[in-house]
This record gives sequence, structure tokens and C-alpha cells, in this order.
Amino acid sequence: MENKIKTTSFREHLNQQYGKRGTEEREKYEQEFEAFKLGVMLQELRKEKGLTQEQLAEKCGTTKTYISRIENNASDIRLSTLMRIIREGLGGNLKLNVNM
Repeated sequence: MENKIKTTSFREHLNQQYGKRGTEEREKYEQEFEAFKLGVMLQELRKEKGLTQEQLAEKCGTTKTYISRIENNASDIRLSTLMRIIREGLGGNLKLNVNM
């Protein structure tokens, strides 16, 4: 007797776990995931530049606590602050993309 393992795609898993795109629960998941990715991206960029959270905070006029909060849960960050961190703190430019 053969053991058949049913595999599902990640999209199917998300649909089962959180509902389809457009549902409230799925959209909440998607927003939280984007915030998580943003935090990880900023942390990686900071480390590539060889900066501590405190050094980055000093360069862009904020606090170490705020940088830590963004890296760990970036869901509540102002666009102007994000742009300042990237421009003044990391020496980069922020480009936004909207998918419809």
C-alpha cells in the first residue's frame, strides 16, 4: 500500500488558514507580514552598514527604542520617519510600489 502525501501550495495554505484575499482576516495577515518584512529588511540593512540600533537612531534623529520597535514590529511607522531612517541613517532612497 502506497503512502500518498497531499501537498498544498503556500497560497492554498494561506487560503485555508486565513481565508482568501480580500477577507478581513487575510488582509490583516498580509499587512502584518509586510510589516514583518519591513522590520527584517531594515535590520539587515543596518547590520550591513555595521551600525548598532543606537548609532542608527543618532544618525536619523530618533531613539534606539524606536529603531528596535520598528525592527521587531514595523506595523506602526510613519512614512516620513521611514524615509528619514533610510535616507539619513542608511544612506539610501525609499521607492514604493503598489500592486493592484
